[in-house]
Amino acid sequence: MGRQRSFTEAERSAWRNFLLANRRVTTRLDADLGSECEMTLAEYEVLGHLADAPDQRLRMNELAELSRLSPSGLTRRFDALVRRGWATRERCDDDRRGVVASLTSSGKVQVEAARPVHDRGAKSYFFDLLEPDDVDLLSEMMVHVAVDEDAAVAS
Repeated sequence: MGRQRSFTEAERSAWRNFLLANRRVTTRLDADLGSECEMTLAEYEVLGHLADAPDQRLRMNELAELSRLSPSGLTRRFDALVRRGWATRERCDDDRRGVVASLTSSGKVQVEAARPVHDRGAKSYFFDLLEPDDVDLLSEMMVHVAVDEDAAVAS
């Protein structure tokens, strides 16, 4: 294998600032959701995926992929949502080995109450710090990082 090149100063700065910005925004969103909605950002993300899914249901493996979690990581997080009455597990109708995650009516109420808190924080901690043209450019740039090149679609 060939020798890897070092970061340029611009790359090092971009990477460091990306990590710092991510930590800053997610820490603040987590704190807001915890204090105002009694849920974590991680719980909100899982509930949000379910709320946005057709019939508010997803196979557990699809939910794990959307949530960027391993199956065991999702199981631990999902168990907490089930204990809180915000989600349920069901066997797949067409595949008895598969498991479907469903949002409960209580979970729907929770995620709908949390969405404005999340969105207000994302706007305040992230978007309000950028110029509108910067948001457009950032959206275009992040497609290259966030989405596999073969699956990239125009945003």
